Amino acid sequence: MTKHKIYTMSVTSVYPHYVTKAEKKGRTKTEVDEIIRWLTGYSQEELEAQLEKQTDFETFFAEAPRLNPSRTLIKGVVCGVRVEDIEEQTMQEIRYLDKLIDELAKGKAMEKILRK
Repeated sequence: MTKHKIYTMSVTSVYPHYVTKAEKKGRTKTEVDEIIRWLTGYSQEELEAQLEKQTDFETFFAEAPRLNPSRTLIKGVVCGVRVEDIEEQTMQEIRYLDKLIDELAKGKAMEKILRK
C-alpha cells in the first residue's frame, strides 16, 4: 500500500495555509503556533526549526516531543471523515491538527480548542 501524499508533504508547505485560514477569520499566527505546540509538545524554537528543515508530516509527528494526551478529546469531521474513527495513527494526528485549525477559524475560544 502506498502512503498518502500528505505524509511526504512538508509541514512548511501547508503551514502558511493554516495561518492564512486563521488570519482571514481575525485570528493570529501566534494562536496557530500555540495549537501546534499544544498538540505536539514542540517548543516555539523546535517548531521553527522543523519548519526551516521542511520536515514532512510523517517525520514531524514521529519526532514530536510529547503528543498531548488530551488530543483524544478532539472529535468531529474533517474532510468528510470523523477524526476519532481514523485508524492510521499518523493520519489521525494530521487530521487532529486540521480540526484544531478549523475550530480556531470558526472563532472557538482557545481554552476550548486546547481542551482545557
